[in-house]
Amino acid sequence: MNFTYPKNERLKSKTTIDLLFSEGKSVSKYPLRLVYRQAEGNPEEKIKMGVSVSKKYFKKAVDRNYFKRVLRETYRLNKHLLLDNIQEPYTIMFFYQTKDRLSYEEINTKTIQLFEKFLSQVNKSPDSETKTEPQTS
Repeated sequence: MNFTYPKNERLKSKTTIDLLFSEGKSVSKYPLRLVYRQAEGNPEEKIKMGVSVSKKYFKKAVDRNYFKRVLRETYRLNKHLLLDNIQEPYTIMFFYQTKDRLSYEEINTKTIQLFEKFLSQVNKSPDSETKTEPQTS
């Protein structure tokens, strides 16, 4: 597996970020939130990802930067969950939304749960909501 976070995966375009917030959908798992939108453009780049930590909760840049590093690290180590299970390219913004100072292990666990929730939301088809599976004992 390739556990890197190269420059071509980083979300830097202001217009793309504006589109993400105006047209994107959201999924959250306390204290993390993921805003996503299906991307146009280069299909080889499956994911463009950015991170954000609110100045409202962490006044000091040192604290914000620490949590941004943790979010990027948890993404880097768990992005294979996304890459293996999505077909279309996505732009994603990843938020830390609490003033609670969770440990790296807690954030990593929540990231995995958030990615699984994101995948279930992205991969569910309209047919699967109306159909019910017959239960076998």
